[in-house]
Amino acid sequence: MTNLLAPLRHEKHSDTIDLRVGQDVDIADSVGIVDGDVALERRVVLGRGPIGDISVADSGTDTVVAANVADQNLSIIGCGARPTGDDFDVVGEIGLSGEPVAVVAGADRAYVVTGSIGQDTLSVIDLGTRSIAATFPLAFAATAMTVSRDGKRVFLGRTARDRVGITVIDTAAESMSEVEIGYGPAASVDALCVDPNGTRLYAAVTDVGGSRLVIIDPENPGVQRVVVVGSPIRDIAHAGDTIYVLTSDRAVGGAVHVVDLSTRRVTDTVITGGAPTQLVMSPDHARAYIVDYDRVAVLCTLNLEVVDALSFQARPSCVALGPDGTHLYVADYSGVMHQFSVESTIEMQYSHFLATDPVALSVPRARELQPARI
Repeated sequence: MTNLLAPLRHEKHSDTIDLRVGQDVDIADSVGIVDGDVALERRVVLGRGPIGDISVADSGTDTVVAANVADQNLSIIGCGARPTGDDFDVVGEIGLSGEPVAVVAGADRAYVVTGSIGQDTLSVIDLGTRSIAATFPLAFAATAMTVSRDGKRVFLGRTARDRVGITVIDTAAESMSEVEIGYGPAASVDALCVDPNGTRLYAAVTDVGGSRLVIIDPENPGVQRVVVVGSPIRDIAHAGDTIYVLTSDRAVGGAVHVVDLSTRRVTDTVITGGAPTQLVMSPDHARAYIVDYDRVAVLCTLNLEVVDALSFQARPSCVALGPDGTHLYVADYSGVMHQFSVESTIEMQYSHFLATDPVALSVPRARELQPARI
């Protein structure tokens, strides 16, 4: 097997921008908001302990699926057709055979990976009947998951004895196939995402020597290209011709790296500080929501600036966006789900692209990163 994960030096890019945000000021009982891009609307207390992961189903009206680790179940939260009223509440719960570690929702189904002493499992949840439609036993511990837009294929990152790869599950045919990535000391697949057409799969792989963004063709399994990033990767998000890579380490803290897919190079790096764990991209690719230790930072991708920050009394654990991008959902370690309304970015994008004032720019070229040997 090819060693894609040989130790690498961490390379610092010359166009790094420091965008650390100062202390937030609380204006609500449990949430503090800087600026006015995001507004708190409603909260619901699940009362099931820490919420490990959430996802929103694209079913006409937002339906949020929340993974309750301590109770080993999923909560289904109905959000209603409008952001007002008393319909933001738990409408169902589904028991699981282990602790839910990751969940992704589609139009009418949710996919959840559970871990237990006996065996890890992928469960397919029918959101209409609120029941388990299928289960797939896993012979490995899944470290990351993503699902194709049509829900027909589930991609799972797997790690075993310093070897990393992707397991592809065809949910209709109930079959599995494997994509080998490589090996390295303490290697792991930390995040996965697939493009809307299902033609490219992106895997975040980290070992003791550094991290890489691995590009894979799921139709013709095999590594196509490796982009060196450096710091340990926490999450990745696809945005058209760009991949946004969230990293965190002790030396720099949190950072977002911008990978241009046409050149397959890191072109910008934004330092956010803190200790971030998750990144979610808005449908219009204008905003990235970053879960940090005690806040959710909002990064504008047009000018690479942090424009909002939400602080919480209880630490935020995960975020998700509704399919149309108008609602942001934030869960925390106390078992509370928050719903925020998100302002449209259309006017901001319009003015950004039609600006007529002359601007002199002097941007140093990003240092070219040499891909790992394949």
